[in-house]
Amino acid sequence: MAAYAVTMCAVMCASSRTLSVMRNGLRRGAQWVITRCAHGSEMGPMTTNTDLLGQLRREWLRAGRTSESREALDLLRSRHGDLDLAGLDDLCDVVSTLEVRGGRDVLERAAIVRALLEEAQHPLLRRTLLQTMIPGIVSVCRQLRFGDGIIHDPSETVAMALGLASELIVDWAGESRQFAAPDILSALRGRLRRWLLKEKAALRSLSTYAQDDEPAQQTSPLETRLNSYRGSQYDRMARLTYARVFEGRSLRELARDDHSAPSSLQAELQRFALRFLI
Repeated sequence: MAAYAVTMCAVMCASSRTLSVMRNGLRRGAQWVITRCAHGSEMGPMTTNTDLLGQLRREWLRAGRTSESREALDLLRSRHGDLDLAGLDDLCDVVSTLEVRGGRDVLERAAIVRALLEEAQHPLLRRTLLQTMIPGIVSVCRQLRFGDGIIHDPSETVAMALGLASELIVDWAGESRQFAAPDILSALRGRLRRWLLKEKAALRSLSTYAQDDEPAQQTSPLETRLNSYRGSQYDRMARLTYARVFEGRSLRELARDDHSAPSSLQAELQRFALRFLI
């Protein structure tokens, strides 16, 4: 699992989510694309926020202790000598020191988060920033009641919030913001609220139609959208997304056939879904 994209969404099984695509339309279908593209199949089905956040924590404890993590910390030190990062061995230590009980005051924590955003083009530093933001991301979901009355499963709201936060970090990478964390969470709240309003409108729209079962052979809106990109400059992404979603092929298999690295392919698939399928 690589970079920030892994933490996007809760994993669902292919058959049930494909049905969700057909019934709930392009928006939720695209969200599931992000889910499937961001996660490896080895993580299994998810049903609750506890499952999702627990898996994120376990994944981070592995990624944050690697030699690559220590090299990324050295890079952060070299570019931000004003930060007191002495005594930290890896990026897991960075996240720990950014906790309320980590021994740093508010301004010190803000300076480290600002540096992480400035260096967020580096995958592991971007992942570090996302990891330290997770409590705040969940708090934003809580403020919006996890989409109660709109979204059936609270973990779906958390998954979308993680995806939107990751996209914000990518968009703002390289910027210097004195209070980066509050800025990200404020922007996230706006984006998540807009998503919930769109989902609410979609539910109202669906309620105006008869609930008869659709023919099994009917093409889903997501499949139609993917087909529209065939033969264009996005043909490769459309084909890979189709294979990931509708054929259930693993990310490693797709990366091997595509002659690309799994980590970079994850990021490409996620960006394609966010920018062209939602």
